[in-house]
Amino acid sequence: MMTIFISIGSALFAAFAGYFLRKSIAEKGVQAAEAQVQHILEQARKDAQDKRRESELEIKDLLYSMRQDFEKETKDRKLEITSMEKRLAQKEENIDRRIDLLEKKEKNVEIKSEGIEKQGESLKEKETQLQALFAEEKERLQKISSLSTEEAKQILLNRLNEELNVEKAVFIKRQDDELRSTLDKKASEVLSLAIQRCAAEHTVESTVSVVTLPSDEMKGRIIGREGRNIRALEMALGVDVIIDDTPGAITLSAFDTIRREIARLSLEKLVSDGRIHPGRIEEVVEKTKKEMDEKIREEGERAVFEAGVSVLHPELIKLLGRLRYRTSFGQNALQHSKEVSFLLGTMASEMKLDFKLARRIGLLHDIGKAVDHQVEGTHAKIGADLARRYNESPCVVAAIEAHHEEAEPQSSYGVLVIAADAISASRPGARRETLETYVKRLEKLEAIANLFNGVEKSYAIQAGREIRVIAQSEKISDADAINLARDIRKKIEEGMEYPGQIKVTVIREVRVIEYAK
Repeated sequence: MMTIFISIGSALFAAFAGYFLRKSIAEKGVQAAEAQVQHILEQARKDAQDKRRESELEIKDLLYSMRQDFEKETKDRKLEITSMEKRLAQKEENIDRRIDLLEKKEKNVEIKSEGIEKQGESLKEKETQLQALFAEEKERLQKISSLSTEEAKQILLNRLNEELNVEKAVFIKRQDDELRSTLDKKASEVLSLAIQRCAAEHTVESTVSVVTLPSDEMKGRIIGREGRNIRALEMALGVDVIIDDTPGAITLSAFDTIRREIARLSLEKLVSDGRIHPGRIEEVVEKTKKEMDEKIREEGERAVFEAGVSVLHPELIKLLGRLRYRTSFGQNALQHSKEVSFLLGTMASEMKLDFKLARRIGLLHDIGKAVDHQVEGTHAKIGADLARRYNESPCVVAAIEAHHEEAEPQSSYGVLVIAADAISASRPGARRETLETYVKRLEKLEAIANLFNGVEKSYAIQAGREIRVIAQSEKISDADAINLARDIRKKIEEGMEYPGQIKVTVIREVRVIEYAK
């Protein structure tokens, strides 16, 4: 029985245990299924939200592209409307200008009609005067009828002589004006050709020379003990030796360019040799002076050769060489003499004069400047005396003496050398003061043109011989451009002083711009 009870109890326990185990397993399965369902729902919710965001982004992109297209189309339309407005404005301006022109033409017609009426009145007055003259002539004829044949002839001859004198005066005046115009034109051509064919240097003005030293120690040797070397240098050379903090250099100052050049060469030799003491300084300076005399002679011979002048006195050649170290307002005197020689030769050739004689006069015209600080008088007078002393021809002497109009020119060469000398001295870049005046003249020329309404820009070109004015086409018409050029010309004539003539060119350009889209 115990065994039976135990078996029954075991069976019941197993049954209850199996029931509770199945129940637990079922509950867990249900929970897992619920969790899976929840996960699926969450995933579906996320997918739905992602699709909604994508749809919203697509809608926004579509709206943005539509807005961009709309703005671009609006902008293009605005540009088209703006260009149409500009074209309409231009057409209105053209119509206004045409109306102005028509009004001006009407005024001109009224003025002309008034002028015709005045002419008619003057014709009537002249007709009245003519009738009076006829009556006076009849009276004279009545008087003549009572004269003898000889008396009548004499009266007629006197009258004819008076008429011929008047006509002759008019004819002479006309011929004189034409001749002056032709001569001015020919002179301008000759001067222009001479200037174009002459290549010249620009001004270089200096009163100091710099000597390079191998080291700063050399400065102490040049100064010497208690400054005896530098004192000996200044006494022997006649220049100021400036020793300052400038590394590796000494400055020599003197207005006499020959002395300054001798000082530079002497100091370079002393530095190169290394022996610097008062005795050696005097020896080197004397030697350098002799070499300088030879160099001056070579410079004169080179100038004579370049100018094509032959058989010149040796003393004149030396004086020409001295001009190499003479300046006037920064312009080298020898270079100026050669330039005048070239200009004078060119002008003489154009006028069928002696080319070689002209070159000779041009080269020697400033020879007096070589000794004008030693001899009393102007350099033109001194130069004429020197040329006379060294057996130059009277024509050369007279031209040299007259090249600054201190004497009356005795020949065509005297007049030409005055012109060539003035051209060489007054050309742009020849002299320092003249260059500044030249630049100011160009600025003033452009300023005068810019004063007028309708002028956009102006440019002074051809070394101030021409002014080009750019006019605003919307403000200046073709007819106005003619008046503008005339007004600028009058203003320049009234407000400026200038050599020769200035050409005024007004440029009116019309530009029409359209854009293809």
